[in-house]
Amino acid sequence: MNDPHSAGSTGHPYTVNTPNIVNAPTEEQERALRKLTHVLYALYALFWLTGGVTAIVAIIINYVKRDDTTGTLYASHFTWQIRTFWWSVVWAVLGVALAVVFIGFAILWVLGIWTLYRIVKGWLYLNDSKPMYATRA
Repeated sequence: MNDPHSAGSTGHPYTVNTPNIVNAPTEEQERALRKLTHVLYALYALFWLTGGVTAIVAIIINYVKRDDTTGTLYASHFTWQIRTFWWSVVWAVLGVALAVVFIGFAILWVLGIWTLYRIVKGWLYLNDSKPMYATRA
């Protein structure tokens, strides 16, 4: 069974074998990802002032750098940002299409509030070094 003298054992009965994480980011990479994620939230926040240009830049960066966030809390922030972008696009298209019958203006107003909420919540969680989604045990 758990013979401390068997091959592969450290000899200590309380040793816990942990998986070797090959691609774990270094502290420097973690700091860079944190900074980048802050920049992306800023770009998303500025989309109102730029007619959406900064959001397009942000979504491109999200997709280009997404693999670098694997296994970090920043992966959840990238997912949060990407989902916020695409749901905003869907609702914006619907809102603009329905603006002819005036309900579209209500949709666009709610969309603005929802988008602001998503940006603020994500940025606050990032500031507290918390992932966006609860991890399942």
